[in-house]
This record gives sequence, C-alpha cells and structure tokens, in this order.
Amino acid sequence: MSHTIGKKCYEGIGKCKKCRECGADRTFETGETVKTYQEINGKHYMIISSPVYDRYNGISAVVEVFRNITKEKELEKSLLEKNGKMKEDIEFAKRMQINMLPLKGIYNDLKIDYYYEPSEFLSGDMFDVFKINRDCTGFYICDVVGHGISASMISMYVRQTVRAISKDRTDINAIMSELHRTFLALNFDDDKYFSIFYCIFNKNTQTLEYINAGHNCFPLFKRGNEIKRVEAKGYPICNIFDSVSYETNHLQMEENDKILFYTDGITEMKDEEGKFLQEEGLAEIFEKHDDIIPNIEKEIENIGGRNTDDLALLEIKVI
Repeated sequence: MSHTIGKKCYEGIGKCKKCRECGADRTFETGETVKTYQEINGKHYMIISSPVYDRYNGISAVVEVFRNITKEKELEKSLLEKNGKMKEDIEFAKRMQINMLPLKGIYNDLKIDYYYEPSEFLSGDMFDVFKINRDCTGFYICDVVGHGISASMISMYVRQTVRAISKDRTDINAIMSELHRTFLALNFDDDKYFSIFYCIFNKNTQTLEYINAGHNCFPLFKRGNEIKRVEAKGYPICNIFDSVSYETNHLQMEENDKILFYTDGITEMKDEEGKFLQEEGLAEIFEKHDDIIPNIEKEIENIGGRNTDDLALLEIKVI
C-alpha cells in the first residue's frame, strides 16, 4: 500500500483523472454517505464514501471503502440475458397462441366474431370453432385456472385434444368423456383444472347440442330483442373424479339467433368507481347492439386501466 501514499484517490486505482461521479466530492459538499460504482481493470467495485468529522463538527476527511462486486455484476448480466431470452420465448408462445385462434368468418351457416385479450403475455382462456363434417360445427369456450405459462399450455392442450377427438364425431357426451380421460392421464396436481362449455351445431336441423363442464359464465342467447341464459350443469375437467357423466342439452336455433360466450374476466371488469360490469351489464350491451364485439371493445376502452384477468368473448350467429 506504500506506493499509493501521497497520491490522489483516482491515481491509486490506476486512473489519470478524477472520476466523473466523485463520491468523495459529494460527501465533502453535503456530508452524506455516498455510494458510487466504478469499473477498475475489468473488475466492478461499489465505493462507499463516508465523512470524517473534526472536533468542531466540520468534515476533515472522507473515507472510501471499495467492495469488489464483480461476481454480483456477472450474475446480474447472466440473469438479464436469460430473462431476455425467456421474454423472447414467451412472446413467441403468445404469437403462437393468438395465431391458433379460429379465423373470423362463416362456418357451416354460422358467423363467428370474437374479442380476445390476455391479462399477461399468455392466457388461460381459449375458444375455438371448427368444422366436424359437412353439416356440423363444433365450438367451445374454455377457462383454465390461473394465468401465465402453465395455464397457457393447458389451454393449448385443450385446443389440440378437442380438435383431435371431435374429428368426424358428433357424440358430444363421448367427446367430453374422452377429454376428461386424456386429462387424467396427464397426472397433473389437483390445482390444475379447467372449465369448458362445448357445443355442436347441426346446420340441417339447426339444432345446438351442448354440455357444460363447470363453466360458470353461462352463454347469453339472443333472439330479436329477447336475452336469456343458456344454462347447464356439470363439473370442471379435473383430477378429483375418475369418471364423470355430463348432462346433454339441446337448443333449437333460428336464422339470426345469436349466442354470446364469455369468461369471467369480461363480467369482472371494473369502471373508475370500482363497479363490476357483471352479467347484467353485458346482457344490456348485447340487447342494445347488433354488433356486440366492437361495443364491448369500446366499453373496455371507457373503463380504462390494465385488465387483471384474461378477456375472451365469442359471438356465434346463425345466418
């Protein structure tokens, strides 16, 4: 240490001029204990500058303590790089999830429109519409418990599985039972489960057949200006039950009839006063407007703020 005696502080650490942010100067001026950070010969240091007072309570000197934080800096850099890579992967998964949503348009005499917005990068809410055969169309709305990556992965499982087991099949109870069996085979923990409201529409008979597996947001049916709930009972898809039987229901549809499917993120939206939209508010919008999706988007804009739950809304119209 003798080679540093009599030198300026920056000379003692191999610099030829004063540091741009000199903690010692600031400590002399204000009397504060100051933290600064410097890179010296490839190593990172945290420098704590503390005042030394004389007997007249004036600052006579400043003591600087150098702490080598190179390992912490390297760890921070590594974590930032890994976090950046993880964000890229999640963004890719988000794009894939959005791209897997059904196309808006016509499916076997049904017109499809929807609104979809996840609360985070990835969503546990999912819906799908697909042709089963020339006459029948399958569609559903699903709400996976939780948010984020795990909920998103389960929603993707639901989409792929439902499409696979519904191919050329119109036995809706058999489809739901098989969905339950395949989910049991995954052997997830009990806290992983989902609700699903699944329907099959036959364009020849204009009959809607449906099963509710624990979805507590009953769809809204609109004929003319009349709105009613499409109610059905059923347990969610989970590991609690080894086998479940579901109640099959039917609804006779007519031209221009509409059904609105949604998840609880829609009805639990709050305005500036903290009031929930609730089912009544959604039904009122549905009753007033022929095109509910644009009006729901306006409602969300009016409410403002960041949604704390996933938002999913699917409108089916018989044409």
